[in-house]
Amino acid sequence: SMASAKTDQTEALFSLESYHVSEELGFILPDPLQELPPYYQPWMDIALKIPELAQSHELRSRINKMPLLSSKFLQKHKELRLAHLALTMMTMGYVWEEGEKDTVEILPRSLAVPYWEVSQRLGLPPIITHADAVLANWKRKDPDGNLELLVSLPGGESARGFFLVTLLVELAGVPAVKNIPTVINGVRCGDTEAVARGLEIISRSIEDMTDALKLMQVHVDPSVFYGIMRIYLSGWKDNPCMPNGLVYEGVQAAPMRYSGGSAAQSSLLHCFDELLGVKHDPKSASFLIYMRDYMPPLHKKLINDISLQPSLRSFVQQQDCKDLNNVFDLCVKKLLALRSYHINVVSRFITVPAARARQLRDQNHNSDGEMISRAPTALEERGTGGSSIMSFLKTVRDQTKDTLLLIWP
Repeated sequence: SMASAKTDQTEALFSLESYHVSEELGFILPDPLQELPPYYQPWMDIALKIPELAQSHELRSRINKMPLLSSKFLQKHKELRLAHLALTMMTMGYVWEEGEKDTVEILPRSLAVPYWEVSQRLGLPPIITHADAVLANWKRKDPDGNLELLVSLPGGESARGFFLVTLLVELAGVPAVKNIPTVINGVRCGDTEAVARGLEIISRSIEDMTDALKLMQVHVDPSVFYGIMRIYLSGWKDNPCMPNGLVYEGVQAAPMRYSGGSAAQSSLLHCFDELLGVKHDPKSASFLIYMRDYMPPLHKKLINDISLQPSLRSFVQQQDCKDLNNVFDLCVKKLLALRSYHINVVSRFITVPAARARQLRDQNHNSDGEMISRAPTALEERGTGGSSIMSFLKTVRDQTKDTLLLIWP
């Protein structure tokens, strides 16, 4: 009957409902909790003072004295996310408090055991990720909607700026995420107008992401990022300072290796790449796919499910429609512009300070550049996620270019 045919069709529609994606906030966790049940106060007492405790070199001793708490009183998703954030920031502070010279090999049981349990329940790794430090680490400071972090790391205003600007980039991408189903369903039903409409909104949203990223240079000081903050974002896999990884005491005796935080852990660009059909070369692709294991499992599933849809690029090629070709290419160009600007940011925040640090070390200088020359040498040419950052980003940008349909003048 007609009725059943119609139901089948609506059921087949692609929707964001089952992926923990919010209508107004996309991948951002809506209104994160700001406190845990009172039983967990010993965690929060330390987590909320990480910058001060790290600066006075008391963080490790405070964590060493922390009681071992059961994670079983954490029930709701948002409780688990706040606990994961607090335990994450304590872990990063514990490992890197003394810089690259005096790293630790063992994360103490009272931190490692609950951190591991909460990580298992969320399907997230026991190390800093974009999902913790950005997506679940915000509150509204006042009725005007000004944002504040819940938990911070050393780096003062620059640390705050770094995480909040990244959150604003994520927020700017929300209209794009919301219109992915519009495009996919348009392709499925052969509705070229819907596809064009969705792509138009996506291209504008990607442009807004680039504009949000431009706030980095207003709110983050490159020498503070490079000299102080960056080590706290780095991990214990492919990191010469911690070649063996980290033992999570009470979890398993063998050390484990995890990559540090990375923009490649944001689900946004992965979704755009799958939607537009950007094909990465094997080395870049394997790093990007590995980074999906550092995302909330449902976000990873969304990216994968987008990749299984009929090809948008082929659909656009098959339609004899100049406007559709143009708006598809506009999306790719905006994605290209975002990636080019990101390279510019990385150059300002990593490559330039790294060169300056090398120069200062060669001259055995310690004055004005002291902060920069204290920066970890092991990370010099790498992103905190462990990739050889510039060649990786440039390759990814070039693969994006190859997705264009028309050769643009």
